[in-house]
Amino acid sequence: IPELVERPMMKFFEKTFPLWLWAQGLVLLAAGTMYGGWMTGLSWLVWGMCVRMTFAYHSTWFVNSATHLWGYRNYDTRDHSRNLWWVALVAYGEGWHNNHHAHPSVAPAGHRWWEVDMTWWLIRGLRMIGQAYDVKDKLPKGRKADDVPAEEADAVAVSATADTAA
Repeated sequence: IPELVERPMMKFFEKTFPLWLWAQGLVLLAAGTMYGGWMTGLSWLVWGMCVRMTFAYHSTWFVNSATHLWGYRNYDTRDHSRNLWWVALVAYGEGWHNNHHAHPSVAPAGHRWWEVDMTWWLIRGLRMIGQAYDVKDKLPKGRKADDVPAEEADAVAVSATADTAA
């Protein structure tokens, strides 16, 4: 998303990212140490930095591995994407991967009433306060799935990352 990458605040956070990580680690260590001694501080540091990031990375990787092996399909797409409930829970709705591959430009990934999509809830909240706009939230009528190759579906999801890296 080029216009997001060009915002001064985003540029500032990108340039100072390592400082924010160090600051977070020091705050966790100091707060934990003040609360319950150095072992508590170390525990807070490990849980707040290492375990949290390990969980985040594995959640992301599950979306791109487990949801191409196990689960069910709402749409007949040209790939092996599946919807997997437990990945959707740990990845905040991204586990509804077959839905995403079928309609990559539609914001909600949960297409059935019981497919919980916490990322969509966040997008709706941001839209309500004016921080998200031009959000596509309606599924196309009359078609089961957009006729999009798997590579294009994934490219839509990672376009912001690619734009940031450029």
